[in-house]
Amino acid sequence: MSARYPIISVTGSSGAGTSTVKHTFEQIFRREEVSHVAIEGDAFHRYDRAAMKEAQKQAEAKGNHHFSHFGPESNLFEELESVFRTYGETGRGQTRHYVHDDKEAALHGKPPGTFTDWKPFPEGSDILFYEGLHGAVVTDKVNIARYADLKIGVVPVINLEWIQKIHRDKASRGYSTEAVTDTILRRMPDYANFICTQFTHTDINFQRVPTVDTSNPFIARWIPTPDESLVVIRFKDPRGIDFSYLLAMLHDSFMSRANSIVIPGGKLDLAMQLILTPMIHRLVEIKKRAS
Repeated sequence: MSARYPIISVTGSSGAGTSTVKHTFEQIFRREEVSHVAIEGDAFHRYDRAAMKEAQKQAEAKGNHHFSHFGPESNLFEELESVFRTYGETGRGQTRHYVHDDKEAALHGKPPGTFTDWKPFPEGSDILFYEGLHGAVVTDKVNIARYADLKIGVVPVINLEWIQKIHRDKASRGYSTEAVTDTILRRMPDYANFICTQFTHTDINFQRVPTVDTSNPFIARWIPTPDESLVVIRFKDPRGIDFSYLLAMLHDSFMSRANSIVIPGGKLDLAMQLILTPMIHRLVEIKKRAS
């Protein structure tokens, strides 16, 4: 952790909704005039799209049917840890961008499924912001979680997560339900070992829980809306959290445990604004004093 160069990490599985939380952070940064640099978890995949397919094929030939983007073999965990450590010490680092689709290809001048070149961060930022799969990973070789000053987990219940992933991959990437299902099943061991374990290290978890039937996510025709959901917000350390204020501002909310508040799904953005804005202010103030 760093006083002079703080790091915020938003972590969650594919289809969890981390991009929504990223949008909320960007709103706060813009409104509060906080200068930040951003890195995406996809930038630290080891393989581009074509190489990943080849690596998966080779793994299956050796009897490994669970090779996935969730595990250490297909990611640059050491490099990501190094970026976190370097930024925390110096305010410097580098990243790249993974080009997902034709729209991003036109923006970056690279074909879909490839990486842009590594580039250094602009100087003078207040905060490093990470959003992706592995922002709080701890293994026998790396401990990325220890370098982040604020760690946010985005963790919808698993059936909802799968529904969101299936709908996203079908709509934006042209995959079939069967193809997405195969991916989900292949990833399960790495999901248990390298995704779920992160949420014991996160400072705050946002978990959306649908209030409609999601018993069979593989045939769901619609994603449950925010108004058809509740969100459980769990604080690892509830000291300093003004729950009375949150309950007053977030109508129809309630405490489920001493460190957890449950809110209507439609109030998630407001809740994040109320909770995260003072935390960002605190990090920036600590940075100013340390500098």
